[in-house]
Amino acid sequence: MDKARITEMLQQLTAADGPAGEETRVAALVQALAEPYASQTHVDALGNVIALRRGTRGAEEPARRIMLAAHMDEIGLIVTHVEDGFLSVHRVGGVDPRSLLGQEVTVYPTGPGAEAYPDGLPGYIGSRPPHVLSESDRSKAVTLADVRVDLGKPADFFAGGLVRIGDRIAMRGPYTELLAGRAATKALDDRACVAAMLGALGYLADMRHTWDVYAVATVQEEIGIRGATTSAFGVAPDLAIALDVTFGETPGIDASKTVAMDKGPAIGWGPNLHPGVVKGLRDAAEALEIPSVTEVIPGHSGTDAWAIQVSREGIPTGLLSIPIRYMHSTVELVATADVDRTARLLAAYIARLGRDTLAALAEEI
Repeated sequence: MDKARITEMLQQLTAADGPAGEETRVAALVQALAEPYASQTHVDALGNVIALRRGTRGAEEPARRIMLAAHMDEIGLIVTHVEDGFLSVHRVGGVDPRSLLGQEVTVYPTGPGAEAYPDGLPGYIGSRPPHVLSESDRSKAVTLADVRVDLGKPADFFAGGLVRIGDRIAMRGPYTELLAGRAATKALDDRACVAAMLGALGYLADMRHTWDVYAVATVQEEIGIRGATTSAFGVAPDLAIALDVTFGETPGIDASKTVAMDKGPAIGWGPNLHPGVVKGLRDAAEALEIPSVTEVIPGHSGTDAWAIQVSREGIPTGLLSIPIRYMHSTVELVATADVDRTARLLAAYIARLGRDTLAALAEEI
């Protein structure tokens, strides 16, 4: 495993469409990418992909489990009405209507004849030209009620019910390499972390680790952290680390609310995170000279860590975040080196886990 391979996986992952509740395309890809580095993989009842990489340990050494969680769903839209060849929509997850005008999308139909469009139907979200708007309308914010998806088809194309109410719509955003090792695309939230998680499995293939590693690509995080809730209960780990993106430094945003980019992953610190796990991540980063920063999270982290921490009788949980700009848009931007650094830090931390880790964690409370 190396940075080039992780970046390649990142491109593949962001190209796949998987709005919350419709992650099957991404799940199939994640499973295929994980198989070379996992002892076994499976998809659970909710749709989470769980890749197990078994540790190597002596017969008398206790079997311990660490769970990694990175959500594979993305924000999107859902069809609410079909009229005169145009689709009305509602959000799936935290879609910002301001970012939708002029957006290219893919509609995935489920009605009669849908099998002819396995890759979906291309469309656009158009806007009324400013020339025909009143002065007051030009100054108003766009709402979802104003949004229409245009597939470029006449109204009679929809007469057979090809596109139905409830069909999902994914945003399009090509992977674009920028200067200084940056890349922009859609769905970096949270495919950047899925790539880092898979990268960690690849790095572990060349390392000795005694704990069993359950790498979980979770579903439906964008609409309520659901996949992490069920998978944490099912895996029942002794320890867990969630991975998500955070707000990278951006002009016009208070620096205290953002995290420096290209400085490595952000190690979360707050009540949602176990102090012993935080210390372990910091120690691993320092030992291997992997750059990292601290992110203060005073309350709800808004990540899979929130659900995992309180699963069953409670799970010591950490959080690694990759800073990105322009979150919840189709031009999310990341420093690709941060994705690789996150993978290397994860692998290093896991390789350091031993028989006394849990006892040491208990002393940190």
